[in-house]
Amino acid sequence: MRVLIAGLGNMGRSHALAHHAHPDAEVVGLVNRSPVDLPDALASYPRFTEFGEALAQTKPELVVIATYTDSHADYAVAAIEAGAHVFVEKPLAGTVADAQRVADAARRLNRKLGVGYILRHHPSWQRLIAEARALGGPYVFRLNLNQQSEGAAWETHKALMQTTSPLVDCGVHYVDVMCQITDATPLRVHGMGLRLSDEIAPDMYNYGQFQVIYDDGSVGWYEAGWGPMMSETAFFVKDVVSPNGAVSIVDADKGDSDDIDNHTRVGGLLVHRPGDDRRIDLPDEPGHQALCDAEAAWILDAIAKDTDLSRHMTDAVQSLRICLAADESIRTGQTISLGDLQ
Repeated sequence: MRVLIAGLGNMGRSHALAHHAHPDAEVVGLVNRSPVDLPDALASYPRFTEFGEALAQTKPELVVIATYTDSHADYAVAAIEAGAHVFVEKPLAGTVADAQRVADAARRLNRKLGVGYILRHHPSWQRLIAEARALGGPYVFRLNLNQQSEGAAWETHKALMQTTSPLVDCGVHYVDVMCQITDATPLRVHGMGLRLSDEIAPDMYNYGQFQVIYDDGSVGWYEAGWGPMMSETAFFVKDVVSPNGAVSIVDADKGDSDDIDNHTRVGGLLVHRPGDDRRIDLPDEPGHQALCDAEAAWILDAIAKDTDLSRHMTDAVQSLRICLAADESIRTGQTISLGDLQ
């Protein structure tokens, strides 16, 4: 399958390497607006600075989009209308309306649309979800990911915050986990946030948290912060509580908070029921590149087998809707009803 990769940052390079290594993929081009150093394995592929030109010249069957969020929707729709299937990094778009526009285009033109929810391809996170569902709801979700980013990592975060807050960029992963566990409809969201650095735009915040309420009574909390000022005490909290017990990630040594491999690593789960604690060790977990390899294999397989991705698209829009409602709540100071957010 002819594959075009757009965006060659950390995620784009990983996706390009994944398709480079897959026997059913042929990388036909790489797109990046500015010059970028690439691994030797990618050095020989044609490079483009303009997405439209690359799309027209390479005629891909699959387009992988790993650019900044504000270009996701337009690039995805252009690719779909050109006849290609699409895999787009999270978040799917910058607004709910744009995310829905992409999903509608995929349905209308019968193209596959995959979104980069990497935790869906991680066996340890799927085990966490299964153990939590086995407890039964309603649930309390306590999830966060704060990153004490400095140097190059802080520069990357500042670039991301030109278009997307930490709460949205990271939050969609963990809200997707909440929604897979409860399978209930989110009703309303309340968020709060703070700008902790003069190095970011006046209308952006680099720390935020929100609470979400579901129609089965479940409640969720998520927190995300980026920057050199962030604490690494309890930066990685992953708890799910129900009337029948709790499931928690209990890996004691998570290392540096801005190490991308630490964001997916579980290590071990503690399943607690009153009077009974059970530890589940999860050794030999896949690293970041192995997970990107799994995502590439998944989307190629979905295209080859004509897998129905309708639920996947619906879930991607819903998790984004919750995080954007939190962003709106922070900016307005109001609780947001999910039915009102466009």
